[in-house]
Amino acid sequence: INCKQLEDNMAETKKNNLGIMIIGAIIVIAAIFYFAQQQTKVGEKQDIKIGIILGFTGPIESLTPAMAASAELAFKEASDSGSLLNGSTITTQRADSTCVDSAAAVTAAEGLVSGGVNAIMGADCSGVTGAIAKNVAVPNGVVMISPSATSPGLTDLADNGFFFRTAPSDARGGQVLADITKDRGVKSIAITYTNNDYGKGLADVYEGAVKAHGINVTVVASHEEGKADYGAEVATLAAAGGDAVAVLGYLDQGGGMIIQGSLDSGAFDTFVLSDGMIGDSLTDRFGDSLNKSFGSLPGSMGKGAGLFGEVAKAAGIDSSGPYTGESYDAAALMTLAMQAGGSADRSVIQSNIMSVANSPGVKIFPGELKKALDLLAEGKEINYEGATAVELTDVGEAFGSFLEKEIKGGKFQNKAQR
Repeated sequence: INCKQLEDNMAETKKNNLGIMIIGAIIVIAAIFYFAQQQTKVGEKQDIKIGIILGFTGPIESLTPAMAASAELAFKEASDSGSLLNGSTITTQRADSTCVDSAAAVTAAEGLVSGGVNAIMGADCSGVTGAIAKNVAVPNGVVMISPSATSPGLTDLADNGFFFRTAPSDARGGQVLADITKDRGVKSIAITYTNNDYGKGLADVYEGAVKAHGINVTVVASHEEGKADYGAEVATLAAAGGDAVAVLGYLDQGGGMIIQGSLDSGAFDTFVLSDGMIGDSLTDRFGDSLNKSFGSLPGSMGKGAGLFGEVAKAAGIDSSGPYTGESYDAAALMTLAMQAGGSADRSVIQSNIMSVANSPGVKIFPGELKKALDLLAEGKEINYEGATAVELTDVGEAFGSFLEKEIKGGKFQNKAQR
């Protein structure tokens, strides 16, 4: 027997066995790490800052308190669950977009970002939303989810994937409003729109759509916000005439003033109302005088909408106004994106919004954020339906459904879902 050869063979065997043991250990450690990651996608417990920027002053100031409260409701639900990122909580910071002053809105947003917010719920009106995205959010890598900015121009915003919206584009909203106008038997119409991105974009779509329905457009005229008197604008509309006037603007300033002037002068008694014109402050102001009027806004009459109404009512929030459900949904998506990525880092939120918003996965409705957070911590997929049947396009905006609204007995009522 060759002893030297035997010793060499034994040494080689030991070496091979050691290599196998090391490889096996590496595989076991990797498996443990992988399954730990899948089962516990949570970061360190922390207080997470989220900004809420809406027009708390300006032409829609009567709408924004309920929108902000709805977003804060979702953040509180996630915080109170104890399931968000190992028991983390969310603190919100409000800022005023003004809705119309882009410079002021940008300054307000800069304050949020410098204050360390991880994401921004808002803004509201399309012009200020675009300005904040271009000048603040995108350059700083901060996710924005707007619940109400509807300008078609925002679809092509160069946002590097940081801008989302739970409201659908006016490219569809204008068509829906035109369809309702036709179904209501209007044969001729005057159009006035607020002179900004929102108003101009919606007016272009609406005008083209009503003309395609064979409706005569007598005049298309813009108006500015914040004026003391709209007599000239009302006179222009009255001179053109029509069965009705479409008011594509804001209820608390120019749009409301044009309705006031039209009623006072007897120029019109039927108004076709865009989403920015729909709110209780309008019917509180004019009551039964608007009983022939109608309009549309994004919204749903489905399961999620009903559940949101219950959750909001329990929290003392009036969810009947525009964009309350969309605000809750925007906030919910942010919290779920954090959990899906295991971190509240800005880039993590951005990279996980789409995965929690769309199928596949377990459907999640308002009031079920703890359930969703727990599922995500277990490595399971969710499909957030929310209050508004959320489904985002490949550019991160809602497909959306719309509510046909009519005024009866001096109050807004839901007529149908479109």
